[in-house]
Amino acid sequence: MQSISLGDITIWRFNNLSQYSEVKHFVSTRTHGFSRPPYDSLNLAFHVGDDPSAVLRNRALLARSLDIPVSWFVVGEQVHGSAVYVASEDDRGRGATNHEDAVPGTDALVTSKPNICLMVLTADCVPVLIYDPQNHVAAAVHAGRKGTILGITRKTVDVMRREFGCRSEDLVVGIGPSIGPCCYRVGPDAVEEFRQALGSSDGLLKFDSSDGCALLNLWKANEKQLVEAGVHPDRIEKAQTCTHCHTDLFYSARGSGGTTGRFGTGICLTG
Repeated sequence: MQSISLGDITIWRFNNLSQYSEVKHFVSTRTHGFSRPPYDSLNLAFHVGDDPSAVLRNRALLARSLDIPVSWFVVGEQVHGSAVYVASEDDRGRGATNHEDAVPGTDALVTSKPNICLMVLTADCVPVLIYDPQNHVAAAVHAGRKGTILGITRKTVDVMRREFGCRSEDLVVGIGPSIGPCCYRVGPDAVEEFRQALGSSDGLLKFDSSDGCALLNLWKANEKQLVEAGVHPDRIEKAQTCTHCHTDLFYSARGSGGTTGRFGTGICLTG
């Protein structure tokens, strides 16, 4: 990934997605916004208790830096489920200026329409961007532990294939900053749930104690789903950046004790 200054803010971009001029994408940081502590400062989420006017100013700042209108954003409710929603022109602006009209019960968004900026909001969960340069289809996925267990990343690829005829081998993927395997410690129940859902836990769990707890690798778990869905490993770029270790740059729910903002990861077809 690369860090880029856009006007008043800094965003991160994936190297593999940056080669496509017909796509805009971003991973925002938490800096240079208008929100006050504990949401300081570029919080993009309305649902976390921040002042809505500050969130709207932050989104306007991001949109201006990307050279798009706020009304292009489409945001899901994000309920830690596995629902994948295909967004049309009629959905443009859903969740853009308030949380109430976000796409309900949705954690992954797919579109083939230009001028729709799909955005997911995270603070430790894994944001995933997917692009098919052959069919010009884009997706944004919110994949936390529960979503990963439910296979949301794999299901998003399935929707892209079924609805748009995408081929897995054509897909280009970016796995963004999230809590890393260095810091994501889970209990025995989560360990067992994860093992049952993903079959093999090789490389996904590192046991660090005798009480059944383990360190969980969500990056590798989502990469595994993508590869099993037919995506070539060389077309998957991972940020390898832990939000818990870098709370100066990104929001982390665990790193803050629970009350914090959300940074955004988004993708938009422009032509």
